[in-house]
Amino acid sequence: MRLLVLRAHSAFTVMTALPGLSPVVTINRRVDIPIYRQVYQAFRSAVTDGRLRAGERVPSTRGLALELGVSRIPILNAYAQLLAEGYFESRTGAGTVISRSLPDPITKTNTGNNGSAKPRLGPRPISSNCAVASQSFRGIFTRRGWGAFNIGQSALDRFPFRIWNNLVARQCHKATATSFDYGDPLGLEHLRQTIAAYVRSARGVRCDADQVMIVSGAQQALEITTRVLLDPNCTVWMEEPGYTFARRVFEFRGCRIVPVRVDGEGLDVADGIKRCATARAALVSPSHQYPLGSTMSASRRLQLIEWAERMGSWIIEDDYDSEFRYETMPIASLQGLDWNERVIYIGTFSKVLFPSLRLGYVVIPPDLVDQFISVRSTIDLTPAGFFQRVLADFIREGHFSRHIRKMKALYSERRAVLIKSLRDELDFDVQISGEQAGTHLSLILNRVQDLSLVERAAKTHLWLVPLSTSYFGKALQQGLILGFGSTETEAILPAVRQLRAVITSE
Repeated sequence: MRLLVLRAHSAFTVMTALPGLSPVVTINRRVDIPIYRQVYQAFRSAVTDGRLRAGERVPSTRGLALELGVSRIPILNAYAQLLAEGYFESRTGAGTVISRSLPDPITKTNTGNNGSAKPRLGPRPISSNCAVASQSFRGIFTRRGWGAFNIGQSALDRFPFRIWNNLVARQCHKATATSFDYGDPLGLEHLRQTIAAYVRSARGVRCDADQVMIVSGAQQALEITTRVLLDPNCTVWMEEPGYTFARRVFEFRGCRIVPVRVDGEGLDVADGIKRCATARAALVSPSHQYPLGSTMSASRRLQLIEWAERMGSWIIEDDYDSEFRYETMPIASLQGLDWNERVIYIGTFSKVLFPSLRLGYVVIPPDLVDQFISVRSTIDLTPAGFFQRVLADFIREGHFSRHIRKMKALYSERRAVLIKSLRDELDFDVQISGEQAGTHLSLILNRVQDLSLVERAAKTHLWLVPLSTSYFGKALQQGLILGFGSTETEAILPAVRQLRAVITSE
């Protein structure tokens, strides 16, 4: 493919020589966005708005780097990310092309080229009745304790307590009478601005501070969201297997849950449409599915958004541990692809800092902010203010980003040791799933009953979660969900040997 290069005001624009496909890549050296990110965003935008179509060939990394006048390294990084997310595909002898699995054309319907608003696709219903019906909940068997493989624990001993304590002391000294008054129902404005800037740059989320609501964790975010969007008897898609405590929220709301199978590309949208095309909402964890760990492909993401637009449905995106990805750069959010404001984005600091902080956030479509505030006022009026101020300082002064980098390196080491230990020590048929990201992985063990195995393991102080309890219906797989965040590197191999002894003792 022949490329043309234009230079203007310290920016480079690459345009294909074919009609209808330009501009593809614009590099602006005056902004703080890294070059690889500019290349990645340019190609992704060209794909999602239809300027590049499935099967079309893209320039070689060497050729594009030459035309842009940049090192080949950022181009390689951008292409690797696009390949990982499913926008590109590479075949021996055929070069790199736009993924053939992407729907064609991919459209967005926010505004036209002249800026005039286009009509939304489908209705946008919200809940008219916030009554909570009592629903039965099938229990989950878990044991809690400090030790190997507990999925709810992080490396708390590596948290920068001295820095955090200093920030706490600072806020104590700065406290005034207004600090003890009720706050904004959305949360501290300074923290909301900080979070909005963070998710825009790190997760590709499209938002401003007025769309961010501070909550006491992802569970409260989901509770408020369901009260706003869902009436009793509404139908909701859930990943199968999926997050048990999210299922509990929907059940207490009186919703009818439709389990939708998950495979290597994430939620199977076609399966969901086949089971119930008119579902009011879908709960997904596209960056790192819980518990199997798959990443939703670009094709599936766009299919899901198209379904929501067509049916007037909602997508609830649970982005619970996206900061920790080990083999590629973090996967961009699903919300960033949504031009019709059908996605509710939920994030939390429980995994990346510490669970008892109880601070999370939800990014709300602008026209639903008042409804979220209204529901919030029936729960706790406003979020507690003190630790919002501490967290805002922790992020703003750079401590958060440094902590994430250190924890990513630590968890990557522990993950590698755990995978090697499992493969070396478990000499029977096992399958490891979800090891690419996060602080847990799943171990498929179809020849054992995972509930009884977990009971026996708890007696030896191994804290496991049975995979079968993540299924809404009949468990299709037996296995274990193993956390490695709080397990010291040198303790992993002995713990795996201990696990082997428990498994073989059956």
